[in-house]
Amino acid sequence: MPRNSAEADRTYDVVVVGNGSLGLSLGLTLARDGLRVAVLGAPHRPWAASSAAGAMIGVFGEVTKPLLTNDYGTTKLEWAYQASKLWPDWLAQLSPDSDGSDLLTAEGTVMLLNAVGVPGIDDDNYKAIRNTLITYDEKFEDIDPSELEWIDAEATARPIQAMFIPNEHSVNASELLVRLELAFTAAGGTLVTELATRVDQRGDRVRGVELESGSMLFSDNVVLAAGAASQAMLDTVPELAARIPRLVSGYGVSALVDTKDKSNPRSVIRTPNRAFACGLHVVPRGNGQVYVGATNTLSMDPLDTPPVADVLFLMNCANRQVHRGLAEGGFRNIQVGNRPVSLDGMPLLGATELDGLWMMTGTYRDGLTLSPLLAREMAALIRDEETSVDLSMFQPVRPPIQPFTRDEVVAAAVMHMLATGYEDGWSLPVEWPSTIEHHLRDAYTRTADELDPTYTPPPEILASLRVFPDLTKALREYYTASRASSGSTTH
Repeated sequence: MPRNSAEADRTYDVVVVGNGSLGLSLGLTLARDGLRVAVLGAPHRPWAASSAAGAMIGVFGEVTKPLLTNDYGTTKLEWAYQASKLWPDWLAQLSPDSDGSDLLTAEGTVMLLNAVGVPGIDDDNYKAIRNTLITYDEKFEDIDPSELEWIDAEATARPIQAMFIPNEHSVNASELLVRLELAFTAAGGTLVTELATRVDQRGDRVRGVELESGSMLFSDNVVLAAGAASQAMLDTVPELAARIPRLVSGYGVSALVDTKDKSNPRSVIRTPNRAFACGLHVVPRGNGQVYVGATNTLSMDPLDTPPVADVLFLMNCANRQVHRGLAEGGFRNIQVGNRPVSLDGMPLLGATELDGLWMMTGTYRDGLTLSPLLAREMAALIRDEETSVDLSMFQPVRPPIQPFTRDEVVAAAVMHMLATGYEDGWSLPVEWPSTIEHHLRDAYTRTADELDPTYTPPPEILASLRVFPDLTKALREYYTASRASSGSTTH
């Protein structure tokens, strides 16, 4: 309880650290329930994922073959499906002056299977998408690739199969965030345009957060929803942080491009997920502007400036595989976003072991899509009410979640690394890829064996260990802490 009137003015029922799509959605939901809520974050969101996203509300377009092989993957799929059904009402309730349809930027999604990738990823994931659409009884239409509008790929990268998914749209991410802020303040919420620097605790429970200015905000409930930047706050509670999978950044470079002929597609155009990334995608923004995304590279810390090499790679892929005229357009903006990736690749959702400290991050590529659902469910947890879905599968304090065997992880890492080469346009003697595959398999197996006798990180993390020695250190520390606290070797 506040000790004086000055402290009372800085006391809230809930403080949400992070002003991206998840933080604002949770803040809005709680404020509409009558709670006194503060959402914290710099207005320009320097490390956010959502502000740089193509914002595809994609459920089936994100399906991969491995996703369907375990309970963790199918649970995330089911959540995304449920969330997709919430989006029309969610958008309509953000403003009294709009039904939200003006935030939509695309009429469905065109999924391409082209010859740039590798069969063990692209073909398998394309089939998985199609089969899952059938399983869920969702509409789709197979299309003759030669009849696709706006597609003008290089001959060697032309699509060989395509399907249209009419109910997978996209939203304008920057406008969505503006509207979430307006709805939040209209509901009585408080935007605090500072970064939090420390979790303040008294004994075994949260007391609030300290801000960059040195001032305090007080609350019995603090939610870390700042994406990859949540780790810096969690590190201020080191005993707890050691037993939670550390967050790293899966940074992605994207670009807004003005097309020379002022044209843009009507639908999202994308490939299946591949090469450790979310698939190449071009999203219409209207008035001759398209969003091109996105790379995916792991980094121990969030980035705030886009690397030149990633921009060159991205635009070369889009120009070759989707529309050769893109090279004649002009950049409106080049941006970088930081996807929050936990060391076991799974979300961090729910209460921690410090009373009153909650986590709502680690959602990787799914945060924006899941935001209406997770906001509803996290708000219910904080209010100590019954939830509609069980978030406990992804409780933050846990042993590593490991749905795949070491051999399966190594095989996936090898395939995705080869796929990266093909997407980058490498040209090799025909016998070389099998030689590279052999040596990569040996190298990744040796890396995994040296890292830990039991646990194996996800493929993209395993493939990054040689580049980031600090990542190896972080994994070993987490594995040691998990064993010490639970005695468990699997999860």
